[in-house]
Amino acid sequence: METALDEDRRRERKARPLDAARLDELALAYVARFATSAGKLGTYLKRKLRERDWAGESEPGEVVAAVVSRMVAAGYVDDAGFARARAESLGRRGLGRRRIAQELGQAGISAEVAAAALPGARAAREAALAFARKRRFGPFDPVARQGEAWRARRQKQVAAMLRAGHALDSVRELVDAASVAAVEEWAERDDD
Repeated sequence: METALDEDRRRERKARPLDAARLDELALAYVARFATSAGKLGTYLKRKLRERDWAGESEPGEVVAAVVSRMVAAGYVDDAGFARARAESLGRRGLGRRRIAQELGQAGISAEVAAAALPGARAAREAALAFARKRRFGPFDPVARQGEAWRARRQKQVAAMLRAGHALDSVRELVDAASVAAVEEWAERDDD
């Protein structure tokens, strides 16, 4: 019969250290489950090495870089595809270009690849419109547009849209729009 002390010892036992084959298996399982970038995959593998230690002969950093480059060469990791998909997803959620670029940078996407994936001017306006509609800003706000209460609400709306990564001129245009039709027309302009 197992005692409480034996159970505690069993739980405290450390997992076996990783070797190159196990690291490869972890990487393959990760890319099979998640759409990822090379930077995120490298970060994940380094974290696993910190948690479990290294049992291989070569330098662990070199092995991580080799595993990541094998995954990229095999086509399991595509930074440009990941950046495009992530930028489109964040745009549909209503986030602006600045915030999308920040998210892509945190995912380890290079500045050149991120710049190519960023939405154009029309898509950025449509994202701002989606954000305003979802949060009930600007012409979607049911509160009357007059008095001190409106000025305070307007400032909060502008601040929230700026935090979401939208350009100040777009934010002002949207928040100060007279009607929903006017803002929808503004969003559909073709001046990319």
